[in-house]
Amino acid sequence: MNYREVMRELKSRGTAQNRKVYAKHGAGDKLYGVSFADLRKLQKRIKVDHALALELWDSGNMDARTLATMIADTDELKPSTANAWMKEIDYYVLSDQLAELVARVPFARKKMEQWMKSPREYYRACGYTTLAVALKNGMDIPDSDCSRYLSIIQKELHSSPNRARYSMNNAVIAIGIYKPNLTQEAVKTAKKIGKVEVDHGETNCKTPDAVSYIEKTLKR
Repeated sequence: MNYREVMRELKSRGTAQNRKVYAKHGAGDKLYGVSFADLRKLQKRIKVDHALALELWDSGNMDARTLATMIADTDELKPSTANAWMKEIDYYVLSDQLAELVARVPFARKKMEQWMKSPREYYRACGYTTLAVALKNGMDIPDSDCSRYLSIIQKELHSSPNRARYSMNNAVIAIGIYKPNLTQEAVKTAKKIGKVEVDHGETNCKTPDAVSYIEKTLKR
């Protein structure tokens, strides 16, 4: 599929209801309102097409940008492109999608740590989400580094921007689940952090309690 065909397809699959829902989550108004189920169907048809991904991102359309993160080639994605995309993100779902992509590229660790140190909301959020996704995907991150991340999260979570707090909390959960030697340390860290306050806007989204989430997941 070429750029015009994809944009036509996205427009035809968008709905007013989805636009309304996505707007409540902060997606803005430049979108068609395509469901993630339909985006994944398009992803399966396109598979990997990095040139097309770059065109879709440049459209500025939120649905197209989300699809771009799904079909981008991890072998072709450059750090400069990841930075350029990150610079334009002001929507947490798109930040999470970029994290899913970056967690699979060769420079994931370097970019992840760079963004984790940023004071900017979506940079920091994306950095910590990249950490969580990388651990889930089985990336070999030393226990010593993950222990260091826990210490930083404990110190910085409550003073971090809104969506960054959510991602940092999820990073504690990921370390507790995917790094067995650090499960107890993650639980202790979560207890010291206490309740994590995140403003989810006009949605029904909730911030998971890290301690109970880790314990329930490991029991399953």
